[in-house]
Amino acid sequence: MSCIRRVTFITSLLFATLVQAQAPANRQPPEPPVPLLFKEAWKPTPTPTAVLLSQAMVANPDLQVTVYGPVAPDLNAANGEPHIWTGMCTPACGVTLKLKNSYADLSGKAHITWKSRTSGFHQIRPMVKLADGTTLVGNFADENDFEYRLVDFHLATVRWLVLDTATLTTKGTLLPTVDLSKVDEVGFVDLTPGSGHGFGGYSSLGFIEVYGKSVPRK
Repeated sequence: MSCIRRVTFITSLLFATLVQAQAPANRQPPEPPVPLLFKEAWKPTPTPTAVLLSQAMVANPDLQVTVYGPVAPDLNAANGEPHIWTGMCTPACGVTLKLKNSYADLSGKAHITWKSRTSGFHQIRPMVKLADGTTLVGNFADENDFEYRLVDFHLATVRWLVLDTATLTTKGTLLPTVDLSKVDEVGFVDLTPGSGHGFGGYSSLGFIEVYGKSVPRK
């Protein structure tokens, strides 16, 4: 190898080594995961039979539950795990949770994980109440009549309709944008009437985890 070719080879090798050494320093650090804002898994029912969902059945002391609809859903157990059951809800019902001392920032990559099962053509949809009092229902629809399963979805991928909480009916058309940086309540709604006991039609939701950031209440 000639002297010039040898110098060129060594120079190229040193340059490649320098680029590899600098690459990690220039690489953007991985984005930290969105923190768990709260989890609710409900208290075990005091009796083998179902009870109406109420604040007394909320396990997390930092949370307040709100039930929407003229008939509250039941809280009972499946495989030893408490779950909300909407089979007796008429015409529909929704359940939300709120942190007593803070709003929820559910913008960006905030997401929800819940354990659910449905029967018939029932669907579980996300429901949020913004700090200004506007209540919304999402177009994300969870339905699965085979077995309980874990479902996770990002709120940024959801489109929203205004929800009339008095009648639990939707209003208007899909909103082009929604600011989820200050959410007062978050939960789920089943817009279909329950068919009563049995497997005719219901939604069932076990625990719910909400991942986002807290915003102090003023």
